[in-house]
Amino acid sequence: MLTPISERRYLIPFRSQLLPAIFTDTLVIGSGVAGLRAALAAAEHGDVIVVAKDELEKTNTAWAQGGIAAVLADDDTAEQHVADTLAAGAGLCATETVRTLVDEGPREVEQLIELGMRFDRDDAGALALTREGGHGRRRIVHSDGDATGRELSRTLVAACRADARIRLFDKCFALDFITAGGAARGEDRVLGAIAHHPKYGLQIIWARSTILASGGIGQLWRETTNSRIATGDGVAMAWRAGAAVADLEFMQFHPTALYVAGAGRSLISEAVRGEGAHLVDKSGRRFMEGRHPLAELAPRDVVSRGIVEHLAQTQEPNVFLDARALGTAGFAKRFPGLASLLAGFGIDPGVALIPVMPAAHYTIGGVWTDLDGRTNVPGLFACGEAACNGLHGANRLASNSLLEGLVFGRRAGVAAGTSDNGTRPNTRVVSDIRPSDKGELDLVDVRSSLRSAMWRNVGIVRTGNRLDDALDMIHFWCRYSLDKIFDDIGGWEIQNMLTCAAIVTAAAAAREESRGTHTRTDFPSPRTAEAHHRIYRAGAARPELVAVT
Repeated sequence: MLTPISERRYLIPFRSQLLPAIFTDTLVIGSGVAGLRAALAAAEHGDVIVVAKDELEKTNTAWAQGGIAAVLADDDTAEQHVADTLAAGAGLCATETVRTLVDEGPREVEQLIELGMRFDRDDAGALALTREGGHGRRRIVHSDGDATGRELSRTLVAACRADARIRLFDKCFALDFITAGGAARGEDRVLGAIAHHPKYGLQIIWARSTILASGGIGQLWRETTNSRIATGDGVAMAWRAGAAVADLEFMQFHPTALYVAGAGRSLISEAVRGEGAHLVDKSGRRFMEGRHPLAELAPRDVVSRGIVEHLAQTQEPNVFLDARALGTAGFAKRFPGLASLLAGFGIDPGVALIPVMPAAHYTIGGVWTDLDGRTNVPGLFACGEAACNGLHGANRLASNSLLEGLVFGRRAGVAAGTSDNGTRPNTRVVSDIRPSDKGELDLVDVRSSLRSAMWRNVGIVRTGNRLDDALDMIHFWCRYSLDKIFDDIGGWEIQNMLTCAAIVTAAAAAREESRGTHTRTDFPSPRTAEAHHRIYRAGAARPELVAVT
């Protein structure tokens, strides 16, 4: 049961006090690729405010290494890109959404070039293309070898700063959406959000339209490639506002995160395997051969499971990536950022194996939307990793995510900027949360324990009894954490993480099959009856299944 997270309330530490208010036409929450692309599109129709949880460039977008997938080569076709995406999605992709992404993708790359983004080029000056897992062609454009996300973020931030209609608020934490409307469920609409800035305190940002582009939930798992801020705040906010969510049982685990004791799990781009590196065990054997025709270049769920199964058999802590064929100079030229990272750990990939293991990487599910980012809550749009429109199905194809942010960020920005969501609101905001009389838990301990429980029980391989046990643990922490009023980001984050963890685990328990990134040992095969998206929203006592599509 999810009673603790079904309450409709504002998680804000104040009573009936007046707060400073700001007005804008469109509010964008998140400064990754989807949020910034949405802001640029919305700014063509009105004023925009972008709220970033940390510094503008500190997003999962900026960490992206591999590149942007698009049909740009003469020997490639849209039909092939569509087919590769559908194959990776394990029977759950929305075909119209995939076709929209593929058809509109090349123009978005051209737009980035017009904005001044630098892409790597070959000796003849043509765009340099590489290949990643699940792709049948070399169709990935990249920047500075392995720093595509950083250059993409730089380009979009510069474009937004140059637009007089866009205001950028960094280090501004969005706590909750402001909703108002009819008394009956489903009649509320989003009127903006309450945010907190360490210098200016709490403030209300009123908006005719609000776009959620806050990224994923990777920090729910102990092993993750995600940045520290990826705590699912936006998904939790949308859930409290009555928005429907879908496919959160599908979390993509990247097969190759650097495994060094005591260090964070830095991503080792799939492009390294695309350039010829192999996965091997400590004896040097390529254990992915025979598991899939594409071996190391199989879809990520296949490779991650292959690693986990091999480690279970060998009882070793990690496997290795063998990139020695590239040589020291060749690796450094193609992947300068990774070469520098590895050098910091004393690893020369030209002569030594790179220790790796899977880690939580990309949130496939999210707030359910149409092709223009509309949610079931009027005034609220969503795009990027925080959203779900059926594009990725049960498993994301490599390098489709940055393209997703561009294509569907633009579409959401246009839809939000041109939507008639009424006049400027005139609503009084009141928080009536009563002080809790329950015992208190140490939030640092709760966060650590939650992430460990999710990794062990709701990770790459799952089973029904462990999912049930994980739900029991989450509900215990919810009971003593969600009823509290906090006045710092750490407290708000753990409330959001618990909310998302409960939804993810309940959805995983309900999907009794293995499909894409969701593997159940008690239901080891895909089931035709489960080949659909399960869409939930907050109910009286548990997530309410509102649609199957």
